[in-house]
Amino acid sequence: MTQTPLKVACLGMGWWSDVLADAMKRSDRFEIVSCFTRSEEKRQAFAKKYGCSAASSYDAILKDKGIEAVVNTTPNNVHLETTRAAAQAGKHVFLDKPIANTISDARTLTEACRKAGVVLALGYQRRKESHFRWVRKQIDDGVFGRLVNAEANISRDRLGQFDRNSWRYTAEGMPGGVMLQIGIHYTDVLEYLMGPVKAVNGRLAQLVLPGDNPDVASLVMEHENGALSTLNASYASASEYYCMNIYGKEATAYYDLHQGLRFLKRGTQKPTPVPCEKNDTIREELEEFAGAARGKGKPEMDGEASTRSLAVLRAGIKSAREGRRVEVAEIMNGAAK
Repeated sequence: MTQTPLKVACLGMGWWSDVLADAMKRSDRFEIVSCFTRSEEKRQAFAKKYGCSAASSYDAILKDKGIEAVVNTTPNNVHLETTRAAAQAGKHVFLDKPIANTISDARTLTEACRKAGVVLALGYQRRKESHFRWVRKQIDDGVFGRLVNAEANISRDRLGQFDRNSWRYTAEGMPGGVMLQIGIHYTDVLEYLMGPVKAVNGRLAQLVLPGDNPDVASLVMEHENGALSTLNASYASASEYYCMNIYGKEATAYYDLHQGLRFLKRGTQKPTPVPCEKNDTIREELEEFAGAARGKGKPEMDGEASTRSLAVLRAGIKSAREGRRVEVAEIMNGAAK
């Protein structure tokens, strides 16, 4: 049976709102009916591009009974306000990561959605990439044996794209800088593959970009199963690059942006390529959200999971600031906001 398209409004008109809207247009599960941002020029341009109406205010969207869900790409520090308002209006919410800048806000907005009985889904599309799904299946099937170590890198060149006025590049808007902005994608993949993180040692640096926020960051993470992983994130690199190597007692998987996925089992000398068809991860996570809004399943990354994901990053930030190992439980228990 064909699913009736979910009628959505898009909130916050930045470049990522277009990425999500494009993905919804590639699907038959959505109808973009409205949009709002404070800039009239931006909302009119978005409305024209995606064939929807431009609401005069967010309140107008909340009062519109024909709108079932809000796709929220507002700045992190207003995630609580905007998501809670949507929940109280009975609208499901797809919220871009991170869930918030603080654990307190994350918990409050999660509870608001739970209390209102609406679906809350978070945008963590990297874990859905076909190569990571393949690795996870091998792990689940026992092919890797005991997981022992992992290393990851997520780097981009932002020197020519830096916007000092963007909240994404300020300490207030994006505490932890590059680690919270893009590093969180690979802390999520590392938890997805290696299991939950118990403690973090972090270091932050500002080396190339102007402003007041780190553009280079490194984490050493202790997973609950005893394995260790490292993550380096950078906005100060010469080019875009992604790397994720997973080491088990019996097998190793190597992934990087240029060579794809390779796999090596104990006793063999060279890794062999693993063909993985590129999948439409953003469309998939949005369709998962639409299904949940229709009562079919639930989001892989909901409020609770995303709050814990945020806590890993907050532990890394606290570690860098205080020069010590920080347990995720310390963050979750309210020792740091």
